[in-house]
Amino acid sequence: MKISDLTVMVCDDSPLIRKKLQEILNRVGVNSVLFAEDGEQAVDFYKEKHPDLVFMDIVMPKKTGIDALREIRDFDADARVVMASTVGTQGNLIKAIKEGAFEFLQKPVKEDDVLKVINRLLC
Repeated sequence: MKISDLTVMVCDDSPLIRKKLQEILNRVGVNSVLFAEDGEQAVDFYKEKHPDLVFMDIVMPKKTGIDALREIRDFDADARVVMASTVGTQGNLIKAIKEGAFEFLQKPVKEDDVLKVINRLLC
């Protein structure tokens, strides 16, 4: 699979963060980007669209990123979910890893970090 073949979902309650991450993904070659505004929507969209990779904020309304990660992984044990948060506490990192996060990134997310995650996914 090539980068241009990937479908990536960005789940963040901030429109600014969603737009910035879309720009990064487009620059590195991802053509198909889906968006969710909260954890509940992320779970529904994942079940419907089956994206190859998900970037998920931890702190969101309706359902936290950790809860959404848990539900997505219960639905699809092979789901690749990258948790991103400004609240990068040790507790969130441990919870994310325990729930099967593919990776954990600090916000603001950098282009080279996104590329590293995508390359890891494709290897």
